[in-house]
Amino acid sequence: MFDAVPNPVLFNAFGVPTTLIEVLGFASGALCVWLVARQHIANWGIGIFNCLMFIVLFTQWGLYADAGLQLVFIALGAYGWWNWVRGGGPADDTLPVSRTGRTEWTALVGAGLAALAAIAILLDRATDSTVPFWDALTTVLSLMATYGQTRKRVESWWLWIAADLVYIPLYASKGLYLTSILYIGFLALCVLGLRNWRRDLTARPVAEAAA
Repeated sequence: MFDAVPNPVLFNAFGVPTTLIEVLGFASGALCVWLVARQHIANWGIGIFNCLMFIVLFTQWGLYADAGLQLVFIALGAYGWWNWVRGGGPADDTLPVSRTGRTEWTALVGAGLAALAAIAILLDRATDSTVPFWDALTTVLSLMATYGQTRKRVESWWLWIAADLVYIPLYASKGLYLTSILYIGFLALCVLGLRNWRRDLTARPVAEAAA
């Protein structure tokens, strides 16, 4: 189905043809992460567009878990958009940055380990994926990180950093060099986002005390 989608080559990156879909994914992905780091609500709309681009790209390159993951990202993006707009309740006009609680961590880790095993086995037995475990691992880390992002949990940035450290060599091994470079940029933006969100988290009690 996706092979029929027009995907013209724009230029060669490191000797590999780079397509319009990959460039659009590069640009929208970088913009999305930058907006998240600044807690800008527009990140969700840009992020949904980015997911659509990567559904096409990943399917064409046989990264099926990553392609399917984009559908979940779209659903989480809609939820995150709503949750950020709704805010933290009557006392807040925006959703505040917060920490992940112990019970929430337990549930996330348990669900993540179960999903990792299930997805890795599925990819190994039902697809021609050449990297079933790593594809599954990045899928699970990304889902956990995106959930935390929808709730503005500061620890979500650590999960994204872990995922990016796997994504960078994974995409390079597939010849997706521009996407691999994009994820190096994502890694830097994640560090920036972590710093900004931790700063807001620290400043919030001071602001509340002053109020």
